[in-house]
Amino acid sequence: MTSQPTQKTAPPAPGGHGLQAGLKNRHLSMIAIGGVIGAGLFVGSSAGIATAGPGILLSYALVGTLVVLVMRMLGEMSAANPTSGSFSEHADRALGRWAGFSIGWLYWFFWVVVLAVEATAGAAILEGWIPQVPQWGWALIVMVVLTATNLVSVGSYGEFEFWFAGIKVVAIAAFIVIGGLAVFGVLPGVDSEQAGLSNLTEHGGFLPHGPGAILTGVLLVVFSFMGSEIATLAAGESEDPQRAVTKATNSIIWRVAVFYLGSILVVVALLPWDSKAIADKGSYVAALDSLSIPHAGQIMNFIVLTSVLSCLNSGLYTASRMAFSLGQRGDAPKSFARTTGSGVPRTAILASVVFGFVAVFFNYKFPDSVFLFLVNSSGAVALFVWLVICFSQLRMRKIIKAEAPEKLVVKMWLYPYLTWATAALIVFVLGYMLTDTEHDGRKTVLLSLLVAAVVLIVALVKEKIGGGRATASVEVRDDVKVG
Repeated sequence: MTSQPTQKTAPPAPGGHGLQAGLKNRHLSMIAIGGVIGAGLFVGSSAGIATAGPGILLSYALVGTLVVLVMRMLGEMSAANPTSGSFSEHADRALGRWAGFSIGWLYWFFWVVVLAVEATAGAAILEGWIPQVPQWGWALIVMVVLTATNLVSVGSYGEFEFWFAGIKVVAIAAFIVIGGLAVFGVLPGVDSEQAGLSNLTEHGGFLPHGPGAILTGVLLVVFSFMGSEIATLAAGESEDPQRAVTKATNSIIWRVAVFYLGSILVVVALLPWDSKAIADKGSYVAALDSLSIPHAGQIMNFIVLTSVLSCLNSGLYTASRMAFSLGQRGDAPKSFARTTGSGVPRTAILASVVFGFVAVFFNYKFPDSVFLFLVNSSGAVALFVWLVICFSQLRMRKIIKAEAPEKLVVKMWLYPYLTWATAALIVFVLGYMLTDTEHDGRKTVLLSLLVAAVVLIVALVKEKIGGGRATASVEVRDDVKVG
């Protein structure tokens, strides 16, 4: 098997074609940090707390551990071969063309649906501030502005994401510091009688609904972690891809520990888990209110809006780069792989945003039918992606060791045992979701499997029709510039 070339940057072809190294190290650092902080952390954590009580910390810890392990595997493969297609290209080589095609299109589908979800969420906040503009108008404005940003250059995407992610990071860090001081009773001017570590064990105990609630909590929080892999896609357009991937992989542990576990610990220590305020206002707004911070709701709305815009910005970038990679490999229209003189895959961006607009339309026109189907049928894609990463790494480790062992600068711990254990845990979570009817877990898995089956059938038919082209794919890719 011919080795796929590893390049630190993707040199533009004559006429300015090819992705270019327009992301600075500070962009990549903030993309890596901000990638694990989704809007779901702010708006979805209250449901998890109501379901598992303080035990939601174990749910976050379990999913966080899963993300750390998956990112370690992805980091191993991406540090050896940074590409714009990331895990899709790794699956293409390690498991077969059908795998790269299937997981690439499923991931693209996931993000274009996310575009609609986030645009609608952001529009709802903006309409509350300026009601003269209808919600659909705000959704349109937000999508157009961020599309324009992505069309200018990868550097403009990186700059926007640097500031969006920066606001999220500063906000959560301030929340943890201020909330922590209140928990230990050293925050001046704040009445924090109800705050304290005793909230973790009182009000029914640490696991008020029993150990089973931990797994139910996992189902509610697992999807808020999607996005941690964005840094490995963006690395292909950075000044030093291998260094960027290595840094992002090595820092994932403290990012998950601080931003997820740290902030949720502060929430459940500031307020009893069964506080009515958490259910009515949301966990973070309720926590800020308990500290007598004025305008807590508006402050949190601003932070959530920033997270929504960050997610939209990164979602459009991620979807377009996956479409670009699929176009490079002949698994999408060739026009997807064409770039402008500034290295922007314009057609891939516009195609992604068009589907995003269509999904937004469905959200307003058919929210309880078509759009609900789109959301549910993309819901388990995160777990599918993680599972494919596990199986790809099992094969890619052997390939890298045989062809270029010096590129193993990041290594998965306890290979292959921990990889198999991670894959088994993901399968277990998917299986447990099939038993969940209360939170639509079963519907999400079944519809996601239906869509995955359709994409897989298309992939197999395409490969069969393509004939010998699939077996020659690796050699052909030697002539393709890697993003």
